[in-house]
Amino acid sequence: MKLFTTTSNLIEQMVAWRRDFHQYPETGWTEFRTASIIAHELSILGFQVQVGKEVVSEERMGVPSDDELAVYYENAKSNGGYLEYMEKMVGGYTGVVGTIKGRKAGPTIAYRFDMDALDILENDELTHLPKQFDFRSKYAGKMHACGHDAHSAIGLGLAKVLANNVDQIEGTIKIIFQPAEEGVRGAKSMVAAGVVDDVDYFLSMHVGINVPLGTVIAGADGFLATTKIDAKFTGKAAHAGAEPEKGKNALLAAASAILGLHTITQHSDGASRINVGTCISGDGRNIVPAHASLKLETRGENNSVHTYVHEQALSILEGASKMYGTELSYEIVGEAKTCASSEELVDLVGLTAKGIDGVEEVLLRSKFAGGSEDATYMMDKVQRQGGLATYAIFGTTLAAGHHHEKFDIDEAVFPIILNTWLETIGRIYEYQRK
Repeated sequence: MKLFTTTSNLIEQMVAWRRDFHQYPETGWTEFRTASIIAHELSILGFQVQVGKEVVSEERMGVPSDDELAVYYENAKSNGGYLEYMEKMVGGYTGVVGTIKGRKAGPTIAYRFDMDALDILENDELTHLPKQFDFRSKYAGKMHACGHDAHSAIGLGLAKVLANNVDQIEGTIKIIFQPAEEGVRGAKSMVAAGVVDDVDYFLSMHVGINVPLGTVIAGADGFLATTKIDAKFTGKAAHAGAEPEKGKNALLAAASAILGLHTITQHSDGASRINVGTCISGDGRNIVPAHASLKLETRGENNSVHTYVHEQALSILEGASKMYGTELSYEIVGEAKTCASSEELVDLVGLTAKGIDGVEEVLLRSKFAGGSEDATYMMDKVQRQGGLATYAIFGTTLAAGHHHEKFDIDEAVFPIILNTWLETIGRIYEYQRK
């Protein structure tokens, strides 16, 4: 059902937004420039704009230090960020929500787009399209290597069409721009701030994920529940030759924990994962190590399996610490749930996608085992309050895989996503009236 008309240069504008965001990549909780530009554009379009602590709870995970945040704030300030909005984001509260209300009664529909980049040095070869066309990252060691620059641009394109067709809106449409998806940190804080409390239909998406251009997956399932943990063991230093008995070896505690963590018994209710990615310890070969730190993650095929693995992991960390007389401290720096897309909304998105120019194949469901995605927090909240939610995948040709230095997308996917999301609104209105 086609309700909305688009302007001839809109896709060109979306490409320009995407390439601008690509040049100034900002990692989780530091998206000051990206978020403030989005807020500014939404305001011009007539949206009610909420930013900062209005849409991000103070209960956050994996927030950079104040010194780091200050550096990124100044970078944004020097590169086109809008202070009017940045000032409300001080401390890393970089979420944005734009709301537009129609002139007719109807449901509340929400779209979610993530904004953050990754700590990756972007490829500098001329064969790399962003280098060739002069939109490669200007921030050394930071890169949009997962497509969130495209997601942000798509969100703004959607907003522009809605603002130009407000008479066609029934009820309310919210566009949620989420910080800190990488490391699964941002969604939980936005849910805690209440951004989806009034939502009846929730739609989220990702580009690529090894799905070819022209293929749409209306409901992606199989995201693993996960917790990211930073653990620290604090012991006591001593001379390793003269007085080893006076030391408390934090490295041995960490090593014992690593071995124990990787022997957690599997669960009969589903698959589980655990990985210790880093271990840092020691000051010298003749010093009993007083400090050791681990970065690890747990995952589970469903929430109950993940709870089991997570609790076992904490028990092993505590046991290893006690065994060597050290003190243990840990911080949860990221978290996500599992959540299945709602069948009714999957059907609506799938039916819509079949009629969109450029779409060659529509899959109603596909299981993406192995990865995690924190949009599941928003999906779960909407479903628990009686609403419908889905997570779609829009295929596009990739220059390299996600999180790779040569990652780039085919922007030909933009009209497919924009038109699918716009026409899904009409399908929802029809479904609502039944």
